[in-house]
Amino acid sequence: MIKHSLFADQEREAKLNELGDTLRVLEQHVDFAALAAAVDAAAPRPGRGRGGRPPFPTELMVRVLLIQQLFNLSDEQMEFQLLDRLSFQRFIGLRHSSQIPDRTTIWTFKERRIQAGASESIFDAVNRQLSMHGYMARGGQMIDASIVQTPKQSINKEEKAIVTEGAMPADWKPAKRRQKDIDARWTKKHGKSYFGYKLSANADKRYKLIRRIKVCTASEHDTLHFEALIDPGNTSRDIYADKGYVDGEREARLKGQGWRMHIQRKGSKDKPLSEAQKRRNKRIAKPRARVEHVFAGLAQLGGKALRSIGLARATLHLNWKAATYNLQRFSYLKQAGIVAF
Repeated sequence: MIKHSLFADQEREAKLNELGDTLRVLEQHVDFAALAAAVDAAAPRPGRGRGGRPPFPTELMVRVLLIQQLFNLSDEQMEFQLLDRLSFQRFIGLRHSSQIPDRTTIWTFKERRIQAGASESIFDAVNRQLSMHGYMARGGQMIDASIVQTPKQSINKEEKAIVTEGAMPADWKPAKRRQKDIDARWTKKHGKSYFGYKLSANADKRYKLIRRIKVCTASEHDTLHFEALIDPGNTSRDIYADKGYVDGEREARLKGQGWRMHIQRKGSKDKPLSEAQKRRNKRIAKPRARVEHVFAGLAQLGGKALRSIGLARATLHLNWKAATYNLQRFSYLKQAGIVAF
């Protein structure tokens, strides 16, 4: 016998709280109003000169995009879940509203950030909030990179040659142009080919929070962005990285600036590693491996693949992904009682 209740909604919400709603935990620790203010400052809301329905509040849209990244949803899936899912409706504050942001609204909100050159605003705002809570970069910094794949492109040799030059074939119709990613590139890793982009990141050793990121095409070598990723705000001068970042000249220069370089060495067929170098690599391996936990966390959020097209959208998407990872990690640190000091 199915039991009916006039208070079914309240009873379900109470049950959600008992089971542990991830979004409620985030809400306890994150100042979403401050994040929305930073997003608005970087890309002001459009005026109402032309009339029409007023846009949804920025804070609501920030919450929507956070959910989208947290659960790795497309714009279409996000619209459906907002209509269907109680915890999502409650988190964005539309539990008792008949209106929700549809796929077009979500897409337009993101495009406005891109056009304003404000793709990094959310990541910067999240990191400022972490610092305000005392979670400053500590213990040294770990630098690494990961390939982010996009759907492979079906183009012939002539078209590929044009695309490689940064142009677009003249005979492509507008509809086809919208579906072709001319920014993404091929690369090889461990003998396997990948197509897409690359996310390079700096995470601090103490809290495993992402402090700096750089998005580029997959074909660009990891080492090109090494110095841009260094965080001068870290309380330690130690830098950890794997053997892909070996560069004797750069290491000497950075040591001269006071940095302590912990970069693993790589051997070759003609010049294998010495026993001392092997021992050094082993010492570096344990602290350096902590950055792999960061990329594993991003992968769980769907950070190993993109649905978007173009470098500009990839940059926006991965900045929101890194910001979402940091907020999730921050909430965990708070819940676990890992106090900032």
